[in-house]
Amino acid sequence: MSRKGLNKTMLGTALGAILCAQPAIAVQDEDVNFDTTEDLYQVCSVAPDAPEYVPASFACRGFIEGAVQYHDEVAKRKKLKRLICYPKGATIADGRAAFVAWAKKHAQNKKLMDEIPVIGLVRALAEKYPCKK
Repeated sequence: MSRKGLNKTMLGTALGAILCAQPAIAVQDEDVNFDTTEDLYQVCSVAPDAPEYVPASFACRGFIEGAVQYHDEVAKRKKLKRLICYPKGATIADGRAAFVAWAKKHAQNKKLMDEIPVIGLVRALAEKYPCKK
């Protein structure tokens, strides 16, 4: 099987598994909100053994990947100073771990946790991956 065919087969299998498991998943579309940094923290810190882990994991990953891609492209195209300078080879899982650790450390800081989630994410990633001055 070609790589393209294998990728389509794997994607189809994954989507089928997710759709079949949907009734057993506790997280529904209306439950996943990204209004605050606290919301993002709650979604990104769902335990792997929780029934809602799969959709929460995809939601967290999508949020982080979208925010970082936007940051990278705006900084590059507009020649703006980067806020996050992650090393080559850093993964979204690394970013997730950095965000969850940062949010856990600041969980009692209502001001930070009430900010829009992209601000909290950038704060966390900038702390973990600071840019040289």
